[in-house]
Amino acid sequence: MAEPGYTVESKCETTEEEKSSSASSEVVIGIDIGTSQCSVAVWNGSEVELLKNTRNQPLIRFDVPVDNDIPLGEVNYHLSRKHERLSGASILNMKRLIGRVDTDRIVHASKNFPFLVQTLDMGVRPFIAALVNNVWKSTTPEELLALYLAELRIMAESKLKRPIKDVVLCIPVSFSRFQLTRIERACSIAGLHVLRLMPEPAAVALQYAQQQQHMLRDKTGRVGKRIALVFNMGAGFCDVAVADIDGGVTEIKALSGSEIGGEDLLENMMRHLLPSFDKLDIKSMGILRVAIQEAIHELSLEESVQIDVDLGNGSRLCKEVKREEFEEVNKYIFCESEILIVECMQNADVNVKDLTDVIVVGGCSCIPKIRNLVENLCEREIYKGMNPLTAAVYGTALEGALNSGIDDPLGDVDLLTSQVTTLGIGIRANRFEFVPVIPRNTTMPVHKEMIFTTFKDNQTEALIVVYEGEPELEDENHLLGYFKITGIPPALEGVPEINVGMDINASNELSVLARVIIPGSRQPVVPLMELKMPTVDDGHSCCNEVLDRAYGPTLDSMIVRRKNHSI
Repeated sequence: MAEPGYTVESKCETTEEEKSSSASSEVVIGIDIGTSQCSVAVWNGSEVELLKNTRNQPLIRFDVPVDNDIPLGEVNYHLSRKHERLSGASILNMKRLIGRVDTDRIVHASKNFPFLVQTLDMGVRPFIAALVNNVWKSTTPEELLALYLAELRIMAESKLKRPIKDVVLCIPVSFSRFQLTRIERACSIAGLHVLRLMPEPAAVALQYAQQQQHMLRDKTGRVGKRIALVFNMGAGFCDVAVADIDGGVTEIKALSGSEIGGEDLLENMMRHLLPSFDKLDIKSMGILRVAIQEAIHELSLEESVQIDVDLGNGSRLCKEVKREEFEEVNKYIFCESEILIVECMQNADVNVKDLTDVIVVGGCSCIPKIRNLVENLCEREIYKGMNPLTAAVYGTALEGALNSGIDDPLGDVDLLTSQVTTLGIGIRANRFEFVPVIPRNTTMPVHKEMIFTTFKDNQTEALIVVYEGEPELEDENHLLGYFKITGIPPALEGVPEINVGMDINASNELSVLARVIIPGSRQPVVPLMELKMPTVDDGHSCCNEVLDRAYGPTLDSMIVRRKNHSI
C-alpha cells in the first residue's frame, strides 16, 4: 500500500538530549487511547484540565468513518453516528488490532465487527477494509490511529492556542514491544513525539498519589505510606497494578494484564443469544452489537432487560436477559479477572491486609459483578475519589507535566514514578525454551546479564533469538529480533561462555548485548555485539516462520543452553 498523504518525516531515533530539550520547551498533553473511546488532558499550571471537542464532549468515541479514499476522524463528530457504524463504513476497536498478525486470536475475533477483516493465517497483517459506496477501501489500524491522533492534536492546539508536539500515552500492560513501536510510529505520522508510554494502571496510580499528596499530609508535610491496588477493565483489556506510594514517590510493585474486556463480554452474549450471529451480514451484525451493548449497560442498573430488535431480512431477536444469566455466560472472564488480581498481589508480595485502597476504573467498572469480585477479593470497599472513565488520562497529563519541567512552586506535581517491565524478556535456549534474562515486574532502568554456552562440541556459531513474554515455550512469546554470533573457537560443549546482557533505559528502550569468552582468557574472543530491539519492523517478521525460513535445518546447530551462573 502506498504511503498515506498525511505522512510526515520524522527521525526513528531520538536522543536523550533531544528528549530533554523537547520536554523543557513544549506543553505536554496526555492521551488515553481506549478501545472504544479516547480523552485528552493537560496540566494547566494548577490542575489537570480535560480537553473537550467542539461538541463539548470530554470522552470521544474511537471510531473512524472512511469517506472515499480518506478516513475521517470521529473527534469532532457526534458520538454515535450509528448509520456509519452499522453499514461497514466505519472502523472501530482498532486498538485491539494494532501490531497484530492474522494468526492472532484477537484478529479472528474481530471478524465479528461490522467491517471487513480477512486473514490468510500466514503470520501476515490482516486485511482490513471499510465499505464505501459499495467498494471495499483497505487500510491499516496504524494509519487510522495516526489520523485520529492528528485530529486529537489539532483539537488540543485549538483549545490551548499553541502548537503541540509532545505527548504521554496510556498503553495496556499486555502490549508487546512491537505494538509499542506501532503506537510510536502512528504518533510520529500524526506529528507527535512520544515522551512516555505509560501502562494504564500506572497512570491511575499517579493520579491517586497526587490526590493523597493534597489530602493526607501528616505533620511533617509528607504523605504517609500507602499501598493501592488498581484494577482497570475497559472494552479491550484488563490490567492490574499494585502501587506503593510514599512521600510523593509512586513505585509500581507489580503489573499483570490480559486481553480480555468488554468486547469479550459483548461477543459472548451475542453468541449466547444468537449462536449463528457470525453468519449475519455487516449491517445486521452492527444492529445486533448495538442492541446487546445497550442491554449490557442497562444490566448494570437493572436485574433484567428486554431485548427486541429487528435484524432485517425477516430476522428478529426478542428475549429477556437477566443479570444472573449475563454473569453465567461470562463466568470465565470474571474468573480470569480474579486470577489477575491474585497474581499481581503475589508478584508484589502484598496481601489484602496491606492494601490501603482499592481503585476500580475503566469502562467495565460499573458492572456490578466486577465491583463485587474486587471488593470481595480485596476485602474492602472501592475507592470513590476519582472518575473511573478519566482517571488514566489524568495520570498521563500529570506525567506530562513531570516530563515538561514546569515551574511548580506549590509542589502540586512534586511526584516521582518508578516503573516496572510489563513482560519478561529473554532468549531461546535449550532447543525450544524461553529463558528470561529480565523477568517481568523488574524495576526500570535495569541491566542484567546471563551466561549461556554452546550446545555441542566444536560449535562455532550461536543464534541469539530474543523474545518477550512469559510462557516457557519460546514460540508462544513475541519475537523481538535475532542475531548470529560467528567465530566461536572450537571447544568442548559447555566450555565457551556466551554472555548475553540486556539493558532497558529510563525511556524503556531495550538493547541486547552479547560477547563470547573462553575461560582463562581476559578478552572476548568475539567482538561485543549490541543491537536495539525490536529489530523486526513489519507484521511479517512477527511470525516465527520467518526465523525458520532464514535458518531452516541449521537452526539446531546454533542453539545455546544456559550455564549454571548469572550476573
